[in-house]
Amino acid sequence: MSDAETSQAMTRRRRVALTLILIVDVGYIAWGAGAAVSPHHLLGPGGKAILPAGYEGYSGGSWSDLARDSTLIAGYMTVLYRMYGTYNVLFGLMSTAIAVTAFRRGERWAWWALLVGNTIALVSAIRYDWIVNAIGPSS
Repeated sequence: MSDAETSQAMTRRRRVALTLILIVDVGYIAWGAGAAVSPHHLLGPGGKAILPAGYEGYSGGSWSDLARDSTLIAGYMTVLYRMYGTYNVLFGLMSTAIAVTAFRRGERWAWWALLVGNTIALVSAIRYDWIVNAIGPSS
């Protein structure tokens, strides 16, 4: 294979990788925006809103009971969830910026930053879903 063919194949692989990375990062942005703006309406497991579903899956208690009996605690949890959503938006924007600039140019550090950052973020989200019984076997 000539240098030109090798370069063309690398460019094609990088383009495919860029597309896949952008799909994931746009998903982070969209999900995070939904969680930040309206955690009581973002759909979660079983078609329930994500925040009540997470609370109920983790605690076994009722979100509506918590919201009625402990409004400050429910309010605080809502703020935390909104901040988690904001984090996702910012993470997605930063990853997108790295992907469309340095990664597209083929800078090695960008590949590692996206690999490590997206892996940690995705594994963390999956672990949260597991802990609140949104995925995996029920505890």
